[in-house]
Amino acid sequence: MDETTTLPKPAVQPDAQPGPAAREAGSGLPPEAPLAMPVQDLSRWDARAAHIPSRRPRDPWLARLWVFGGALALTGYGGWQMVETVSVSGSPTGLQLVLVVLFCLTFSWITLAFTSALLGFAVLLRRPRAAAVPAVLTTRTAILMPVYNEATARTFAGVEAMREGVEATGLGQHFDWFVLSDSTQPDAWIAEERAFLDLRDRLGPDARLSYRHRPKNHHRKAGNIGDFVTRWGGRYDHMLVLDADSLMSGPAIVTLAAAMEADPDAGIIQTLPLIINRNTLFARLQQFAARIYGPVIAAGLSAWSGRGGNYWGHNAIIRTRAFAQSCGLPDLPGKPPFGGHILSHDFVEAALIRRAGWAVYMLPRLPGSYEESPPSLIDVAVRDRRWAQGNLQHARVIGAAGLHAATRQHFATGIAGYLASPLWLLQLVVGILLVLQTATERPDYFGGAGFSPVFPRFDPVRALQLFGLTMAVLLAPKLLGLILALLDGPVRRACGGGGRLILSSLVEILLSALVAPVAMVIQSGSVMDILLGRDTGWNPQRRDDGSIPLRDIVARHSWHMVLGLVAGVAAFAIATSLFLWMSPTIVGLVLAIPISWASGQLGLGLALKRRRLLATPEEATPPEIATRAAGLAARNAAQAFDASDALAALHADPRLADAHARMLPAGRDRPRGAIDPDRTLAAAKIDEAETVGEAQAWLTPRERMALLHDQTLIDRLVRLG
Repeated sequence: MDETTTLPKPAVQPDAQPGPAAREAGSGLPPEAPLAMPVQDLSRWDARAAHIPSRRPRDPWLARLWVFGGALALTGYGGWQMVETVSVSGSPTGLQLVLVVLFCLTFSWITLAFTSALLGFAVLLRRPRAAAVPAVLTTRTAILMPVYNEATARTFAGVEAMREGVEATGLGQHFDWFVLSDSTQPDAWIAEERAFLDLRDRLGPDARLSYRHRPKNHHRKAGNIGDFVTRWGGRYDHMLVLDADSLMSGPAIVTLAAAMEADPDAGIIQTLPLIINRNTLFARLQQFAARIYGPVIAAGLSAWSGRGGNYWGHNAIIRTRAFAQSCGLPDLPGKPPFGGHILSHDFVEAALIRRAGWAVYMLPRLPGSYEESPPSLIDVAVRDRRWAQGNLQHARVIGAAGLHAATRQHFATGIAGYLASPLWLLQLVVGILLVLQTATERPDYFGGAGFSPVFPRFDPVRALQLFGLTMAVLLAPKLLGLILALLDGPVRRACGGGGRLILSSLVEILLSALVAPVAMVIQSGSVMDILLGRDTGWNPQRRDDGSIPLRDIVARHSWHMVLGLVAGVAAFAIATSLFLWMSPTIVGLVLAIPISWASGQLGLGLALKRRRLLATPEEATPPEIATRAAGLAARNAAQAFDASDALAALHADPRLADAHARMLPAGRDRPRGAIDPDRTLAAAKIDEAETVGEAQAWLTPRERMALLHDQTLIDRLVRLG
């Protein structure tokens, strides 16, 4: 390796164990070991600064030729068939050519998924063995759990369960645990501290568990991780990044660390998280699809991406110094939604660390990596709105200097995924206009051969064949995943047997077909919002199984139902054939309200579960880590961490108030003359309050946060009656 690319040694050697005395008094944090994280320039790149791989990696050019060449060939064939379908009366009109172009764009999207799934199917047929759990490690890894106004009982249950799993491997001394809070709600912040102090007390002096709350959640999750890297990154060779709903078994965690140790050129190694613990109807659909069809897609993606893969922001291990040197994200010029800080940071971090010469790849067969999913269609739409903005924002990054072709393809795929919905919607509109034109336009008595009139029309046989081809390409990845599940005896039996597995797939396809039109319209609206310059913000994700009130569902979907009714009446008035062609879309939109209501219903999901429909192996035999985390979450919930008012909790427990004050960051004294209105109002109200009840009634959420950041005001709160 060239000396210019050699990374510095860790500030703390792997066998050095920081004991309790080394920690900052009362803060719960180890001594800082700063690591510079320079902001990257997207407009220029000097390849001489890149890491030089220790060995030449194998380029998966054949896999890429199959995936992209096959998708291009299929798209070309489909486009030619569409031209033949619409030009039966002669040369295609301008509107017909628009339909052909829109078809090719949307069809290319599903053909790429089809060829990638075929590749993944071939890979998984070989049934490669999972890596063995290592017995020895020589490096240190920080395990990071970023949280943002999450349910504390569940979050800390997950941390405790994962820590126990790692300790059980005998390699726990190589891992330190950090809960990195960006919470902006006072009750969530104090609940986190209560849960942290409780867990650390139970684990004892060798807990290796730390908690940090940021006063300002600058740059959101990317800024949260960046803050860790610049303050403590020098202590650790690697960092394993989680989400608040992540669970990973102990063997999976230590295997990831060993994989990073064994590959000196790896920058990021991503796992394939399986969805677990889902019970509502919609969440069970996602859980089943991810388990049965997901591995095929992931294996194909991993095969053609090679060492130029992607990063999904969680359940992945990262080489800390490589990340620090190459992944400092710049703010994009302009205002949101396309300017400002980078929203979907994970794709960009993968692109930048790959640009710097480090490998990014996936271990799709590594067991023991899990996550959860939103419980309803509306919850998915809220999350998807943020993802849509983040992916479309990548149009400002895809042309960055020095990026590898594979990472540019990841950006292009993400952008295309969100443009597909409005393109599909536009294709339907153009199809309606063409049928309307056919139904109302006079025949051309002079444009045809001889004296026969020429009517503008479609070739019905070719149209049916093209529809069949589209459906085959669209459903093939699901069929391939189903075949693999049927061939795998343990999976087949855990899903209720071959018959139930096939029936579950049919249920998933039917319900997904009903949801698809609603999702298309919602996503199209999100894209339009973004193009019109509306920023999404960042709301915490709902992770429980609670249903959404019916009035909120009606308010959200009433216009979808109206759109479906109008489209259905108009299509039937124009032509019965048009109505039949559009019927799947019309039915989904007309039933948008009951579909959305049903999606979040716990009872419907549990009814299918009792009949072993949409079942997964992890549901039949829950992973040990999930069972343990659920038990710990129930115990934590009994302690009411999430149910307590922050001010009441601090007032009732002076020890908690003292611990909270000692965990506040140092150096927050305001400059003279700089008045914080929220702090000033909080001080005035606390001075006037005689009881904690009055303080609770008077203080706004912003004033509560100001109070919680000020030790003097905390002392006054504790002294109230």
